[in-house]
Amino acid sequence: MDIRYSANPRDVARYTTEELRKEFLITDLYEKDTVKATYSHVDRMVVLGIMPVQEIVPIDKGIDVWANFGTAYFLERREAGVFNLGGKGKITADGEVFALGFEDCLYITKGTKEVTFQSDDPAEPARFYLVSAPAHTAYKTTFLSFADANKRPCGSAEGANKRVINQFIHPDVLPTCQLSMGLTQLDVGSVWNTMPCHTHERRMEVYTYFNIPQDNIVMHFMGTPQETRSIVMQNFDAVISPSWSIHAGCGTSNYTFIWAMGGENQAFDDMDNLKPTDLR
Repeated sequence: MDIRYSANPRDVARYTTEELRKEFLITDLYEKDTVKATYSHVDRMVVLGIMPVQEIVPIDKGIDVWANFGTAYFLERREAGVFNLGGKGKITADGEVFALGFEDCLYITKGTKEVTFQSDDPAEPARFYLVSAPAHTAYKTTFLSFADANKRPCGSAEGANKRVINQFIHPDVLPTCQLSMGLTQLDVGSVWNTMPCHTHERRMEVYTYFNIPQDNIVMHFMGTPQETRSIVMQNFDAVISPSWSIHAGCGTSNYTFIWAMGGENQAFDDMDNLKPTDLR
């Protein structure tokens, strides 16, 4: 498991490009029949990439659960959200089987002991993107199709940021402890996300970008509002955003991204908004 420690914004202002990438960027998430895991000390969020091909892959494959979490099993004191970003697949959670197509989601509650992942077709494997947060109580493991998401259109074509925020794991859709997740789709011709941008003093956020056309990129902007930095993002890369950091992107094409949040509350609009002209 890759461990990322909390970073002081004063130090980040002096980072080189490579230091910035090593601290916040998560790459190469999907490897055949492997669990790729990154543990962030920012609100103790965990990001997993799981691509089963020939095997049925358990959630803790290759992870020393006791050493990393001090628990008997991965979700003993955690909840998780999973999106499928590949071919059709299945997740089995304590014996209950859930079939996930492209962009379907599964919320897995605290206390789920056995979780496994498999693909329907090895030639078109599923890509399971999972984010986990600490949890204090159990709710209900719930499947959410794309149609189940709460949809919030925003932005405009004139501002090159016309998009739909699809809220999946969200208080308006189902109860969770602290984890919130959703999927934002940009219209053709729109390239900016989360602009005007903001920070979350009481929450952190993780983005993963996908549906980026071949030979295109997304420039992800982060840092304090007065010390902005950028990271070049490729298809399926993820990036950690501490509470003090802005988190916005501009692509060379339209794209889709998944956001995951955890922290003090679940108020979607609890943010400190910034005008573009305030940024430096």
